[in-house]
Amino acid sequence: MVAQFMSLKNAVATCVQDGDVIAMEGFTHLIPHAAGHEIIRQGKRDLTLIRMTPDVIYDQLIGAGCAKKLVFSWGGNPGVGSLHRLRDALENGWPRKLEIEEHSHAAMANAYDAGAAGLPCAVFKGYRGAELPRVNPNIKFIKCPFTGESLAAVPAIRPDVTVVHAQKANKKGDVLFEGIVGVQKEAVLAAKKSIITVEEIVDDFADIPFNAVMLPNWAISTIVHVPGGAHPSYAQGYYKRDNAFYKAWDNIARDRDSFKDWIDQHVMNGGPEDFATRLKMHNAKAEA
Repeated sequence: MVAQFMSLKNAVATCVQDGDVIAMEGFTHLIPHAAGHEIIRQGKRDLTLIRMTPDVIYDQLIGAGCAKKLVFSWGGNPGVGSLHRLRDALENGWPRKLEIEEHSHAAMANAYDAGAAGLPCAVFKGYRGAELPRVNPNIKFIKCPFTGESLAAVPAIRPDVTVVHAQKANKKGDVLFEGIVGVQKEAVLAAKKSIITVEEIVDDFADIPFNAVMLPNWAISTIVHVPGGAHPSYAQGYYKRDNAFYKAWDNIARDRDSFKDWIDQHVMNGGPEDFATRLKMHNAKAEA
């Protein structure tokens, strides 16, 4: 199936259902904030959220009541501190109780790779002497049939939907990621469906840089044009990280009422076009 170009509203309505397992990836960069906001606007519920580094966008999804479970390998507001909506859900069950399944970065990267390869589990060298196996029953140890050594095994990650942000798509539906690409490629290939938001749509790719990954149109479900869709994270070649927003989020998210007010103002009464507006304001402040 060749990728389809859609609006963000239609892409989320078509691909994301209540109870789905959703992976939203992007390692420090190209984080799909606009798509996360559309999931909140559409009131999706009972989601299992997977992300190597859940940060602000998952804090928002959890605080908005979208998530029943989080599978992750690190959680926090990068460079600032805790995720207060995540903590409130874990410690106090607000707005609902949240299950967690914690892994290492290596385990999750291998699990995505296994999912992309159609394997039932990932086998790797890891977790030796670690304490996570005590609290995570999905971490097992197996004996290598060839060497006899003990190896770690975790279930493959096979999301119902993977959501990522990229710099470019061409008109054929191929997608180009540049810079820190993390596990976006593996997460998309492991998923049943995918939503990829992009900064721009071009006729074709030219001068592809060394640190780039291209996904072909037959591996993608939907593509959505959302300029600024990764803000406040950054998109290499388009805009820098909005550090002021990450700092401001710490106070916004500490209090339930201030969080709800922010969601009402910036998410429920907003749309994907707001990201381009926010980006212009961010760039104007950076140049001042």
